Amino acid sequence: MMKETILEVRMDSELKEQVERLYEQLGTTFAEAVRIFAKQSVREKAMPFTMHLEKVEEKRTLGLADGKYLIPDSIDDCNDEIARMFRVNES
Repeated sequence: MMKETILEVRMDSELKEQVERLYEQLGTTFAEAVRIFAKQSVREKAMPFTMHLEKVEEKRTLGLADGKYLIPDSIDDCNDEIARMFRVNES
């Protein structure tokens, strides 16, 4: 049988409620999310996310033509352009 231990964490009660609602919507629990975090940290031998001292604004590009083609935050922003690209010659 696997030996288990209890982890106790102190946090703001409002934050705890928010994160519990979030994980419930994702179909899991906050406790399971902590176990996933721990397992992934051990597997990667690192934090499973990138840490920054301040928010880094990154310019998202396709990596083609020296960043000439920007990736929009929403593909819906490009619907008209996409339609023009694939428009069949209307006679």
